[in-house]
Amino acid sequence: VQLQASGGGLVQAGCSLRLSCAASGRPFSLYASGWFRQAPGKEREFVAALSRSGFSTDVADSVKGRFTISRDNAKNTVFLQMNSLKPEDTAVYHCAAKEYVRSSYYYTDNQTEYDYWGQGTEVTVSS
Repeated sequence: VQLQASGGGLVQAGCSLRLSCAASGRPFSLYASGWFRQAPGKEREFVAALSRSGFSTDVADSVKGRFTISRDNAKNTVFLQMNSLKPEDTAVYHCAAKEYVRSSYYYTDNQTEYDYWGQGTEVTVSS
């Protein structure tokens, strides 16, 4: 599967953005998905993940209550809705996918578990 992330940009603190990750190739409903981010000078970190069905989700504590992950398998797309953005959310955001057909509820926050990665979309939040 190939992943294409989009939706990043420059916004002021307190604003919202919605990132999209469009998949092509095999049916996206076969893949658990996740979002990770990498700020300048820092390691890549977990942001959010959801199962291939969308039934199970998880978000990092740093974004809990502000970010929501969802998916539309009919459109082969995963979304990351980001509200109340803060300057510390500034980073390049990457989507990832892992094929996992054994369960509709599986997801993971471990980036080493993911097999496919998008190229990233940059988010800059000004204070």
